[in-house]
Amino acid sequence: MFKSNVGGIDRVLRILIGAGLIALVFVGPKSAWGWIGLIPLLTGLLRTCPLYSVIGISSCRTR
Repeated sequence: MFKSNVGGIDRVLRILIGAGLIALVFVGPKSAWGWIGLIPLLTGLLRTCPLYSVIGISSCRTR
């Protein structure tokens, strides 16, 4: 369905940043802005980024 375009290091960073932003909802400033972390978290877990597809970028290794 979706072509993978998010590579290893990019994927790990997205998951960590997403989880960190979501943690801000529960600890720290408790701002609703932390829910924006769902975007990098989901793109990291699903290994696909719609913006990368539009721009034509891929951080995956070529096979």
